[in-house]
Formats: sequence, structure tokens, C-alpha cells
Amino acid sequence: MGPLDGIRVLEAGLLVQGPQASLTMLEWGAEVIKVELPGFGDQSRWLPISRDDRRSAFFSAYNRGKRSVTIDLRVPRGREVFLRMVETADVVVTNFKPGTMDEWGVGYAHAAERNPRIVYAMGSSFGTEGPDAAREGADLSAQAAGGLISTTGGSGSDPSPIGATVADHISGQNLLAGVLAALFARERTGRGQLVETSLLGGQIWAQAGEYTRYLLSGQPSGPSGRSHPMIPGIYGIFPTSDGWIAVVGVAGAARDLFYRTIGRPDLIDRFHHLLYFEDDKAELWPTLDEVFATKTTEEWCRLLGAAGLRFAPVRGHAEVADDPGVVANGYIERVEGLDASGTETRVVRAPVRFSEQVPVVQTQVPELGHHTEEVLLEIGYSWDDIAALSAAGAI
Repeated sequence: MGPLDGIRVLEAGLLVQGPQASLTMLEWGAEVIKVELPGFGDQSRWLPISRDDRRSAFFSAYNRGKRSVTIDLRVPRGREVFLRMVETADVVVTNFKPGTMDEWGVGYAHAAERNPRIVYAMGSSFGTEGPDAAREGADLSAQAAGGLISTTGGSGSDPSPIGATVADHISGQNLLAGVLAALFARERTGRGQLVETSLLGGQIWAQAGEYTRYLLSGQPSGPSGRSHPMIPGIYGIFPTSDGWIAVVGVAGAARDLFYRTIGRPDLIDRFHHLLYFEDDKAELWPTLDEVFATKTTEEWCRLLGAAGLRFAPVRGHAEVADDPGVVANGYIERVEGLDASGTETRVVRAPVRFSEQVPVVQTQVPELGHHTEEVLLEIGYSWDDIAALSAAGAI
């Protein structure tokens, strides 16, 4: 059970943007039926972990617990199967290029004709309006076109993409928020509606503060380096003797405490002013680098923690996955039993907890089309109908 128990989601999604939005709904109790192209499926199925490990981390991460149905939406009989499924659904999620679903006869207008209560959520790369609307794209497109990559690295260094599909994730969560708002509105009006967002729009919204600085002053915030150019204080990462540590904001009375804790009370008078801008950081950072390099990350964590200062070790995925706090909060959850390779099953979960519902952990990654017959029987097709659809190449 979960807060979205009883909601049926029909997902025609690819890769991350649409699939992660629908997976979050599944995590919260919804049923998700994933519609895939016969014989090929979601593109993420074809992104293996390595040459020797053909499993797809992307597909497993964003599609566990869903039911996979193969339908060729490009042919009339496949289109009719999809629209018949729409009649029993609450939400459609798709992130095909704008216009594609309409061309196939399964866009919002077609779906709403069959089910006026349908909430139809459409994610795109660059939005549905403007000169780039028809362009295909992916996460890197939005990181680049949305300005995020211009903020990475240091002054004079090459820009670098973020090492995660953050544009996809942010857009997927925006799409999810739009769906939930539309479902809430449906409770008042009885009608569904079209919900749209994009990778590009999500990147701009995620940088609202940085873009507002530019709109107010005409000055972009610039590369982040090891800090954040809009935060005038001790807020950044510093090298230790065996790694890196983040000092997450030191101001007011905490600043004197910080300098004493790191063994440099002489810096109190030298840097006594309220705010530290880039020229101040350029003077202070080399000194802090020397100080932090004298101890290990773990030693600094103990010292800063005992003083009540804000900090965080810079960790890799292996360290995070085994962190007791991560496990205790259920961000990565261990599931009883072993996976197909004989290793412990662990899954990344939506980081939201509800006091009154306990969503069930869904771990099964569906094979392509595994649930096609099952779902079609549920919506009224007979075995003869299914055989005919299969013979016609519609499923």
C-alpha cells in the first residue's frame, strides 16, 4: 500500500526522464505498465554495464517493479490496443520527441477522447515551442544548452559534464510534480489535462538563483571551482592528506570557532570582515589547503563534528552505498535474497517517507514484453484476439 494505491500509470518512456517519473509513482503505490516496442524495447536495455556484463544499470534502476507490455504504436492495431489501455489508466507518461505520439495517433487529444480523466504527462528535451522543439536530445543536451556545464570546473579549466544524469532526473521529478498537481485538480474538476516539461526547462529552473543573479546584474555566476561563486563565505571543498572534505558554510560566531578548531586562531583578525568574496577566497584558500592537508578526512570529520560545525566528507559511490545513515533512511535498501548473479540485492529508492503508508520494495526487472498477455487479458482481450494481434505484428 502507498499514497498512490489504485492509480494506474501507462508509461511509454525511454531511458531516464519518463521512466524515473513513473518509477517514483510506483514507489508510492501506483501500478505502472511500461509500453515498449516489440523486439527492441526501451533504449536503456541496450546500455550494458560493461563488455562482459550485459545487464543494464539504467534499465534496472528505473524500471524495476513495472509490468512490460510490447505494443507497436506505429501500426493501427497497436494504436487501438494502447488507446484501449488508456481507458483504464489514470496517467500516461511519455518522453518521445514532441509530435511523435500525435503522429502515431496516441497523443493527448486521442487519449482524452477515450478517457477525459486521463492525466497525460509529456517530457521533452527542449520544450514543445520554439525553434528547437522538434530536435531530439538527451541529458547532456540540457546540461550543455541549459548552462550547467558552464559552471563546472575552475577558472581557465575545461568544462566538464556532471557525472550523473541530473538533467533527466530533475526533469523527471518536475514531470512527477506536474502529474500529482493534475491528479489533485482532477479531484475538483473531474477532468484530466496535459502536463508538459523539458530537460532544458528543468536545468534553468534548477539554477533559478544563478540565472536571477544574471538577470539582476548582467553578470553570470561563472565556474564553481571548488566552491559556489554566489556564496561569499567559507563554503567549499579542501584536500586532506587522503582525500577531500567539504566545509559547508562558516559565518558569524562559528567563524572564530572554525579557525580555532583548525588550529589557526591567527586568521580571526586577518579575515575579520563579514563576507568573503572571490578576492578574499583567493587569499584564504591556499592557507586552508595547507591546514587541511595535515590530517586525514576522517580526523577532520571528528574535529569539525565535535565542534558542531557543518562539514561532509567527499565520498565515492562505494562509501555512500555502505553508509549506515544511507541504509537507516532507506535511500539504498537491502532486499532479502540474491539476484541472478548470486549477489545481495540492493536497490536505490525514492527518498521520501510517509508516516501512514509503507510502500513495498519492488525489485523485479521485467523482461521485454513479459506481461503483454496478462495485461491484455485484464482489459478484455481474448486469447484469440491476442494471437491475431501477435500475428499482425501489433504486439
